[in-house]
Amino acid sequence: MTGVLERGPTTTEPVAGILSRVIGRAPSLRVEAFDGSTTGPPDAPVTLHIRSPRALARLVSAPGSLGLARAYVTEELDVEGDLYTALRAMADVTLHSIPRRDQLKLVRQLLPYWREHRMPPPDLEARPKGLLHSKNRDSQAISHHYDVSNRFYEFVLGESMTYTCAAYPDADASLEKAQANKYEIVATKLDLEPGMRLLDVGCGWGGMVRHAAAEHGVRALGVTLSREQAQWGQAAIEREGLAHLAEVRHLDYRDVPDGVYDAVSSIGLTEHIGKANIGSYFRAMQAKLRPGGRMLNHCITQPYKPDHRNTDPFIRRYVFPDGELEPVGTLVTAMNEAGFEIRHEENLREHYALTLRDWGANLERNWTDAVAEVGIGRARVWRLYMAACRLGFELNNIQLHQVLGVKLHDDKRSDFPLRGAHGAY
Repeated sequence: MTGVLERGPTTTEPVAGILSRVIGRAPSLRVEAFDGSTTGPPDAPVTLHIRSPRALARLVSAPGSLGLARAYVTEELDVEGDLYTALRAMADVTLHSIPRRDQLKLVRQLLPYWREHRMPPPDLEARPKGLLHSKNRDSQAISHHYDVSNRFYEFVLGESMTYTCAAYPDADASLEKAQANKYEIVATKLDLEPGMRLLDVGCGWGGMVRHAAAEHGVRALGVTLSREQAQWGQAAIEREGLAHLAEVRHLDYRDVPDGVYDAVSSIGLTEHIGKANIGSYFRAMQAKLRPGGRMLNHCITQPYKPDHRNTDPFIRRYVFPDGELEPVGTLVTAMNEAGFEIRHEENLREHYALTLRDWGANLERNWTDAVAEVGIGRARVWRLYMAACRLGFELNNIQLHQVLGVKLHDDKRSDFPLRGAHGAY
């Protein structure tokens, strides 16, 4: 952000000093404020610029990550240098929010700024209406995040158009290779063979559907609540000559007919359905499978930390409205109680940090075009969200688990080979 820096009400303490006590004094971080005050070394690799007193007013109304995010999205606060490095220096605030006692102290100090400069939250915040996790409200929440612009997602996701955790054979592998590797891991766990029928719920732009059809000769149906995803995915299927095997529909997973599939893949859907619906969700998936059919559930989870189980308020307002993360144990229990026998589970959290690293690099490389496509505010939301989530996975504040289950035959056969037959898991 450029232009003349604004001045706020007179206070007895420099703004940079107040903020430094909140975010910490890291040797890699410098703070420069609109009142001319500074803290931190002049040669720090990143500088936090408090451009406007409105940034402080936002911190009063929402101390912690949401207030900082609102100020960043509106350019009232900016970062010179690498945003990920800045967030790492401020990890206690950006990932855990500010302790209640410090919040009250901060509010008292910054109250004059709030009185003079308070503003409503940015228009980009999501506020879906209706009963939580009803079909209508879920459609609103999904549309807020996914019906942004297919072109924008192409800038961020790259050629694979895959918006879920990749699986890196090594840290230097390309994003496209890692995404293809992830799909192949899922296909191997599901033991996909030609002629099988696969249901991919929450299919995104159809990456798993197309991989299953092209690489394994599987008849695959993908469903998504995002109309733009469905249109893009179906067009890609037709471009790639896969229409005889694959299809993507704009459809709620609850409306898919039961009892016709050999396998179900759920890659990045469970985060959206809500804790109250987890049991019915897995029961519905189990009902759609033939005996011996497998389900692979791939989703973001939260480590079991009772004091930090709620979704971050910035993520909830700007990125995934109504999103709910559960510990993997909750999901395994729900799958088991729905009738699945659990056969394999693994945590890919380091892989998601690498995926977010590469998405962030794509966004920076295409920054000018991305801003032209969706506007500076939304582009900054994405820049902040991907850097913060990358850090979250690295620090084990969030995880990514794949859980594999099977629907047993009446005589309790699983149709699984002895361990080692496929090697991948």
